[in-house]
Amino acid sequence: MPTRTIIKNATLVSDGKRFEADLAIEGERIAKIDSTIAAEATDTVVDAAGKLLLPGMIDSQVHFREPGLTAKGELATESAAAVAGGTTSFFDMPNVNPATITHDVLADKYALAADKCHANYAFYFGATNDNLEAIKSLSPEQCCGIKAFLGASTGNLLVDDPEAIDAIFREAPVLVVTHCEDSPTIWANETKARERWGNDVPIAEHPNIRSSESCLISSTMATGLARQHDARLHVLHLTTADEMVLFEPGPIEDKRITAEVCIHHLWFDEGDYAELGTRIKCNPAIKKRSDRDALRTALLEGRLDVIATDHAPHLLEEKERHYFAAPAGLPLTEHALVAALDLTDQMDMDIAFVVNKLAHAPAKLFGIAERGHLREGYYADLALVDSDANWLAEDANARAKCGWTPFQGNRFRHRVVSTWVNGTLAWDGTEVLPIRAGRPLLCNAAR
Repeated sequence: MPTRTIIKNATLVSDGKRFEADLAIEGERIAKIDSTIAAEATDTVVDAAGKLLLPGMIDSQVHFREPGLTAKGELATESAAAVAGGTTSFFDMPNVNPATITHDVLADKYALAADKCHANYAFYFGATNDNLEAIKSLSPEQCCGIKAFLGASTGNLLVDDPEAIDAIFREAPVLVVTHCEDSPTIWANETKARERWGNDVPIAEHPNIRSSESCLISSTMATGLARQHDARLHVLHLTTADEMVLFEPGPIEDKRITAEVCIHHLWFDEGDYAELGTRIKCNPAIKKRSDRDALRTALLEGRLDVIATDHAPHLLEEKERHYFAAPAGLPLTEHALVAALDLTDQMDMDIAFVVNKLAHAPAKLFGIAERGHLREGYYADLALVDSDANWLAEDANARAKCGWTPFQGNRFRHRVVSTWVNGTLAWDGTEVLPIRAGRPLLCNAAR
């Protein structure tokens, strides 16, 4: 068996730098980074031929649908799509069946994931109106954070009792992450839309129903409570220009309140509903071009700290139903990293800046040791990227179990040609390898 893998002639991007070097993997770790590393007869040698070598994306928001919703996706299928797209770690949400709202169910979910995942994994604990005692007894080692849906959600996962919300921010022993939309505002907007269109509400009304006002009301409440109780808060999938004033620019290490933007909210705007329809129905909604541009500006300013996906697959036959019946959510994990890299041209971003938002920042935010950077001694979670690939994304080649992509027909410049997880080749540019090298992540996102 080979003792090492040596990636030669690569363009490494990490820690704000871009430089030519070789990188050696031994076991699960990066053993050496140097201008030249001599290969031995037993080594596996990969000639990168100048391609970009990046730390794999750490996707801090996904819905991989297991347990209970496996017609849409599974830990195995969605993590396979993830590594094909250069994502080496993911954090999965609690709105599965059963919902991840007790310690026993959380433990069962970790047991279920063992030996299934192609990428590293961690799970959120779901907040409800009545599980405060379970929340209070959590430790950082058990989960990556507490997910509070402060807006319309599924089942018991809507937290809308003001006393429960206040108590969660006051008592949470770990990072609180929030979905911020105000349900009463949304419900009032839905009533107005039904009065005009009945069930035939056009999809273009989605950003008016899931309005900027509903987002601002909720995110203002969340950030206010976090400041009142000195809680650590991470606000997910922000979508509006109005909300950007709630977040401060600056390095993530200096913040107790942080913010996320998702790749589809940086990429699409309301003009795309005409062509893509309910394929891009998601919550919070894709909104105006001016909102998208404000998100891009806030990302560059450092108000938005992390880029994630909110990967949320549904069957295409479900998505093609009328507005109210079509579920919200997009499959995104396979294309997020290359889409973010392609945005470097549109947004005048440096690739090192994008790597920070995709890998360095989430590792720091969630306290993940020895991942998210290309450093000697760190775990070898790597993505090798061809920056001159010019390839077409299509439903026919989408690897998520649902079998489609919102990027159908888009031609990308970047393409992931190899992915390593814990030093094991997980994606060779053509196939996802059968070895499932993902490990549970040890997070330390304490209060």
